Amino acid sequence: MKPGRIVKVAGPLVVADNMTNTKIYDVVRVSEMKLMGEVIEMRGDEASIQVYEETGGLGVGAPVYPTGEALSVELGPGLIEPIYDGVQRPLNIIMDQAGNRITRGIDIPGLSRDAKWDFKPSVKPGDKVEEGDVLGTVQETVLVLHRVMVPPGVRGTVKKIESGEHVVTDRIAVIEDDNGKDIDITMITRWPVRTPRPYKEKVMPTEPLSTGQRVIDAFFPITKGGTACVPGPFGSGKTVVQHQLAKWADAQIIVYVGCGERGNEMTDVLIEFPQLTDPHSGEPLMLRTILIANTSNMPVAAREASVYTGITLAEYYRDMGYSVALMADSTSRWAEAMREMSGRLEEMPGEEGYPAYLGTRIAEFYERAGKVVCLGKDNRIGALSVIGAVSPPGGDLSDPVVQATLRVVRVFWSLEDKLAYRRHFPAISWLTSYSLYVPNLEEYLLKEYGKEWIDNVESALAILQEEAELEEIVRLVGLDALSPDKRLIMETAKSIREDFLHQNAFDDVDTYSSFEKMVKLMELVLLFHSLAEEALNAGVPVVDIALLPERERIARAKFTPEDKLDEFEKIKDEIRKAFKDLKEKVLAEA
Repeated sequence: MKPGRIVKVAGPLVVADNMTNTKIYDVVRVSEMKLMGEVIEMRGDEASIQVYEETGGLGVGAPVYPTGEALSVELGPGLIEPIYDGVQRPLNIIMDQAGNRITRGIDIPGLSRDAKWDFKPSVKPGDKVEEGDVLGTVQETVLVLHRVMVPPGVRGTVKKIESGEHVVTDRIAVIEDDNGKDIDITMITRWPVRTPRPYKEKVMPTEPLSTGQRVIDAFFPITKGGTACVPGPFGSGKTVVQHQLAKWADAQIIVYVGCGERGNEMTDVLIEFPQLTDPHSGEPLMLRTILIANTSNMPVAAREASVYTGITLAEYYRDMGYSVALMADSTSRWAEAMREMSGRLEEMPGEEGYPAYLGTRIAEFYERAGKVVCLGKDNRIGALSVIGAVSPPGGDLSDPVVQATLRVVRVFWSLEDKLAYRRHFPAISWLTSYSLYVPNLEEYLLKEYGKEWIDNVESALAILQEEAELEEIVRLVGLDALSPDKRLIMETAKSIREDFLHQNAFDDVDTYSSFEKMVKLMELVLLFHSLAEEALNAGVPVVDIALLPERERIARAKFTPEDKLDEFEKIKDEIRKAFKDLKEKVLAEA
């Protein structure tokens, strides 16, 4: 194609003419430095291009080279463990070749062309295959068996298939389609990031995504294939919550997208993750994790690409039948990038200067989550859960990005700075947060943990709600003015907050809580409450109940290691004995 010519440069936006044969969302190479850009608007033969690299030094008249391809990522073995930027350039390889700074115009493929993978076929010559069928497998890491699938749009008869070690560009199979044409299949495929990958059908998500965080798993659960939003002001712990979910969620593949976040936060992730152990397998966590780093000092246009790159990689592993969890931190930075590009395009601004299509773009992103029946004859089930952090200015939940997100997600974890200032973490408010997946999970929870668990959760939330109503009275007239039963509510609510909901992300034991441990811990707190109610009715003063030393045992119970959960039964026996002794003492004194 004949190159275009730059007629205007405005920050990351470049306008070029003579681009008649170029389509919107095509990738182009800008100037002799071959900077990567994407066409986002066409007016006649003029193309507006968002450039994913620094545009300093570009001038009018410089050439623009069309590629004729949409912005795409490479999919195949080798995606796990490398660290990518927003357009899937491997940062670790760039550092080896160009040093600590990304050299402008550097072009390194997302998948290594040198790494060899041992391909083991699952089909044989003569087999009929359709799109999504598994041709064979590659052991990508100890934790991930990579399934090499028939690309979408391809079907026919396997004519040839080759086992053994191959690089991703080698031909591993030949499929003869229905027209008699031979199609060469390699382990690498390219997919445009703005196009959702196809599947057979979406199904209702009914299984919880266990996160190891008690406030989430007990009160506001998310399903495998669900969507969640974590909005909160600066300093309320959004990034720590995202890190905790990335570390401990029981998804088989984790995709973490650092979209416009501070470089030191991404550095923490890059240093910490390789040292962490997966609690479900005992292997290093990085062996099932894909990291995409697009920090706040990187070109602003690449923020938008990073979100789409991340979800396309996540969809690819979903199509293999895995449960995948994607964390995007934060979508506000992505929206700010959209606002900047929209302003440079001189589009009509919407609310607070964001483009009018903000809500549509956010909805398109979250709609790519879900539990699906994958393509292929085996009807395997895959799930993609998406959890997005939102950083509204000043913690204002009326911010357009928060409101647009809440319209499409089904879980709202509301982070409050006043909880964070009281050193209560995770600072998720139990009064304003919600999960619309609770009815979906009821059958699963009944089967696994019984009706008692569901009743306990409802009781705990009711106690916390009553505490919030009583707090106003306490502030006005003091705790002593409350009746004994109301004082007991305040004491139990304090125990739920401090002993159950509070969780220390930096404690080796408390950072992760299994569902079994969470159930037992809730039982302890509510057992104490029910026995305390009986004791009150028997005439035991509420002060004596509050001073029982067994309350300290409940407070320390959350630090019980996962392999010593039988300790909870001993604590229950101690609590029962303490209340029995207390009632006998009151009767003796009477």
